[in-house]
Formats: sequence, C-alpha cells, structure tokens
Amino acid sequence: MALPFLPYTVVGILHLVALFVGADSVSTLTKPLLMPALLIAFLWALPKRRGEVAVLGSLAILFGWLGDVSLLDAGAGFLIGLGFFLLGHLAYVVLFARRMRIRRRPRWWAAIYLVWWVALVGILAPHAGALLAPLAAYGIVLGALAVTGSACNRWIAVGSASFLVSDTLLGLDRFLPGFALWQVDFLIMLTYLAGQGLMVWGIVRHAKSASGARGLLSRAVQQAS
Repeated sequence: MALPFLPYTVVGILHLVALFVGADSVSTLTKPLLMPALLIAFLWALPKRRGEVAVLGSLAILFGWLGDVSLLDAGAGFLIGLGFFLLGHLAYVVLFARRMRIRRRPRWWAAIYLVWWVALVGILAPHAGALLAPLAAYGIVLGALAVTGSACNRWIAVGSASFLVSDTLLGLDRFLPGFALWQVDFLIMLTYLAGQGLMVWGIVRHAKSASGARGLLSRAVQQAS
C-alpha cells in the first residue's frame, strides 16, 4: 500500500529541501508536481476507482493542485488560490462526513477548533481590512474540515489538524504585521504536505477496510446460503 505514495514522498522531500536551502527554481518546479503525484497515489491505492470516495477525493486533491499553482502568483493568485483551497476543503468535508466517519460525533477535543477560529479572526481583524469576511468564512470551512476529520480514523484526524496549522501559518504570514517565524515557507509546506498525505492515506486505509469487511460479509452470506 505504501508503494503508490513513494513518488509523492520523494517529490515532497525534494520540494521541502529546496525551500529550506533557498533553491527557489527547484521549489517552483516541484510545487506543481506535488498534488498530481498524490492523486496518482490515491487512485492507484484505492480499492475501488469509481464511486463517491474516488470522485470527492480526486476533486479535493485537484482543487489543492489548482490552489498550489495559483499561489505561485504573488498578486491576485493568492485570493484565487484560497478559492480553490476552499473548494477542496468542502470536498473533503463532504467525503469525511458521508463516507469516512468511524464515530457518530466529532471527538470532544474538536471544540478547540472553535477557540482557534475566534482567536485567529480576532488577531487578523485589525489588519485584514475588506478581506476579513472572506477570511472568516474560509476559517469556518477550514475548521469544519478539522472537526469532521476528528470523527474519522487517526490518520485523517491528524492530517486535517496539520492542514489547519499550515493555513493558519499562511494567514498569519500574509496578514499579521511583524509576524516573523524562522523558515515559515518551509513550515507552511511541511504541515501542508503532511496534512494532504495523511488525509489521503487515511481515506485509502478506510476504503480498504470497508472493502475487506464487505468481502467477508459477502462470503459469509454465500456460505450460509
């Protein structure tokens, strides 16, 4: 199961090393390759390549790729990229809520995401200007991703939390004056790649478990008849 994720891991490490050492030409070249590698891994490892899981998962990764490409433009590309990421988050939220849950309700500690949203909006409000409302709405969807992810397996729960950390760092870096974090671009992409990879890994694991359970049930029914 790990083999399909090898290209994503290799390209991701190369991209992170390039960010860390300041090799801008390499990081610019590798960034558009990240989500296609993850999409290939997802469809390769998925036990069933048709159906709701495949469609929603593919859409989420595709919107992530469009967001990555858009953010390469330092100007208007930022807002366009956020729009694509918003669509990707929504695809994940629907997928997690409909097909990935292993608990009826989110874990109790998911309440921290409400505290996170209030704190982040409060921090960015004096500096976001006209973008405050869109950023607040984006934060609600991002928080919903983490909350619905908490009701899924541990890979999805950790991955969605990591994705939230990545977007939080991105927001603080773009909108909070004086925010200075060592290797912030590296940390944003590290948590982003970990988040995307872990969520997709968790989706595949859940799909495989569900497929195996259905196979056992089918064989048991056949033997009983």
